[in-house]
Amino acid sequence: MADPRVKKLATILVNHSLGVKKDELVLISSSSELAKPLVLELYREVLKAGAHPYVNIGFEETANIFFKEATEEQLLHFPKIKHYEARNIDCVVNIRAPINKKALSNIDPEKMGRRAKVLRPISDTIVNKKRWVLCNYPTNALAQEADMSLAEYEDFLYGATNIDWNRIKKLTEKLKALLDKASEIRIVGKDTDLTLSIKGRPAIPCWGERNMPDGEVFLSPVENSAEGYIYYEHPAIYQGREVTGIRLRFRKGKVVEARADKGEDFLLSMLSTDKGARYLGEIGIGVNYGIKRFSKDILFDEKIGGTVHLAVGKSYKEAGGKNISAIHWDMIKDLRKGGALYIDGKLVQKNGRFLI
Repeated sequence: MADPRVKKLATILVNHSLGVKKDELVLISSSSELAKPLVLELYREVLKAGAHPYVNIGFEETANIFFKEATEEQLLHFPKIKHYEARNIDCVVNIRAPINKKALSNIDPEKMGRRAKVLRPISDTIVNKKRWVLCNYPTNALAQEADMSLAEYEDFLYGATNIDWNRIKKLTEKLKALLDKASEIRIVGKDTDLTLSIKGRPAIPCWGERNMPDGEVFLSPVENSAEGYIYYEHPAIYQGREVTGIRLRFRKGKVVEARADKGEDFLLSMLSTDKGARYLGEIGIGVNYGIKRFSKDILFDEKIGGTVHLAVGKSYKEAGGKNISAIHWDMIKDLRKGGALYIDGKLVQKNGRFLI
């Protein structure tokens, strides 16, 4: 018998997150076969909604084989069938269920960056034109990465997803109303004093329609506006690589100095992917206070109440963003101990708690 928490999550994803309608084409995609219990419940819920489910289950090992053995021609090959699929589906649920989160640690990041450029038309089609939601399924790899047992991680995940999303909606809409009237955000904290313009950029409230778990308000800052410096207390993880102690300095919106205690070469490589990689594509404010601990997973960590996250690289058109890049790398700034958030010079959050 399936875990009732899995059934509830599937219901939330199909009915709340995607709002699946009769006769729609719904892609259920997973990075590994470990997500089978959730895939099956999603398949069942999509059918109940009168829609047409399509399943795409991958094998984690294929990516490693590809990057190690693909020729130059294969690396640059554009998968037309995947592009056709992306153009013709109505919505997609993407389930992450990794077997080994370090599987790509020894792959040349330059190769991964070039492949990302090739695949960008597909990812852009889904992100910008389709309804989509991303979620995790509990695996030992995710639990281990978060320093939890599998049972503890299951409680952690379902405790963050199977909640009252109407309550989160009200909180995010309140913050959106404040940000939409504002011109500037200032972030202050440990080794951090960063100011950026948000004038004319609409804030996007998130309550479980794209990410699961959710609970944030994000927008794309004015591309040339970031001034100052920031330090990230928590590791920043991208493409399976962990970079710790990141320090970035911005001038006229651009990263002009980047350092890290560990993984600095990878950081610099990603920032050199293309011209847009050194500019901010997003700032997000976490409001999900049910997620109390850092888990080394941006899907959860960027939603932690009392944190902000800033992403270098691609921005979101719906948030007024104009920055173009093959990467989008979120990094978490924790404001719960000595941090502050100012909007148009007014203190709106202190030590991670809102004053509005």
